[in-house]
Amino acid sequence: MITLGITGTLGAGKGEVVSYLVKQKGFVHISVRQFLTRELERRNRAVNRDTMYEMANEFRRQGPGFIINHLLKDAPKERLIVIESLRAVTEIRALKERENAYIFAVTADPHIRYERIMKRKSSTDNVSFEKFISDEQRESTSTNINEANLPQCITNADFVFTNDSSIEQLHVDIENVLKRII
Repeated sequence: MITLGITGTLGAGKGEVVSYLVKQKGFVHISVRQFLTRELERRNRAVNRDTMYEMANEFRRQGPGFIINHLLKDAPKERLIVIESLRAVTEIRALKERENAYIFAVTADPHIRYERIMKRKSSTDNVSFEKFISDEQRESTSTNINEANLPQCITNADFVFTNDSSIEQLHVDIENVLKRII
């Protein structure tokens, strides 16, 4: 089994990387966001970026690899797995402890990323540019390794994709990395 963890900045193209891996390479997608959304709905709480952030940190306090271990416990062992999106250093470390696990990080210019999130029109992305930057700063400054810190996750990635160009270029970059690890 090969497991890829995806991390990166808001709107950088993590979903596009996952979509490519699923459609072109047969990876099974496991979504941290879906897990958090289901848990928030089960608890009758609002689903937005703030509550997902709080819920994720609540789970992380249960142990450094809690979210990763929970998501992978029922994953097929002989498959290609992609987990999106890792936001805490402890999640990166927990995944890297597994055999054949790699971390992909995706980054892009903030203005490009904001344009992308406005186009995708997700309910959690309907924010001003100022709120977008504020949300990202909140996920970038914690000194607690059990909380979100995107720059540290990116630093700990095995491969970093700068997605400021075209989707086609991103796909070429993904293929070049896959040739090295599969």
